[in-house]
Amino acid sequence: MEYYNYLKSLHLIFVITWFAGLFYIVRLFVYQIEAADKPSPEKEILQKQYKIMTYRLWYIITWPSAILASFFAFWMLFFTPIGNAWLKMPWMHVKLGFVFVLYLYHYKCQKIFTELQNNQVKYTTNFMRLWNEVATIILFAVVFLVVLKNAVNWIYGVIGIVLFSVLIMLGFKFYKRIRERKQ
Repeated sequence: MEYYNYLKSLHLIFVITWFAGLFYIVRLFVYQIEAADKPSPEKEILQKQYKIMTYRLWYIITWPSAILASFFAFWMLFFTPIGNAWLKMPWMHVKLGFVFVLYLYHYKCQKIFTELQNNQVKYTTNFMRLWNEVATIILFAVVFLVVLKNAVNWIYGVIGIVLFSVLIMLGFKFYKRIRERKQ
């Protein structure tokens, strides 16, 4: 039982670094897309630097964190009595569903990463800013599920963060309009 707390601690550490990597990689995508519109030689200098930064973040922090977070989660769920009990609870099924969605999000980020490494810009900076909110919503849902251990009450927390995200986006659009009028 004592080693369970070590497993949980390691799992949480790697979940935190995984999310940190996902949040920051999308921010770097925004910067890469903005750099594509810069004049030479600024464009080439920035693109080269952002490619290095995203590569290091993606393969040294984000991917290893995802793998290790999943490894320790798997160990806790299938090789400890507490984990075996949790696998029978509805809230854990919902949480694992969100983890699956998180891996789909991670996979999509991998595709965007690969495109940008090959100088293919297919998305706008506004799309990337919205895309970053998906990870935030997943994070809120998972945290509320784990803390409340309830398959239904997590919905209120997610509704709250969605409404908060809408307010942030409305503020972003309002600020963008003000900025455009001053130009």
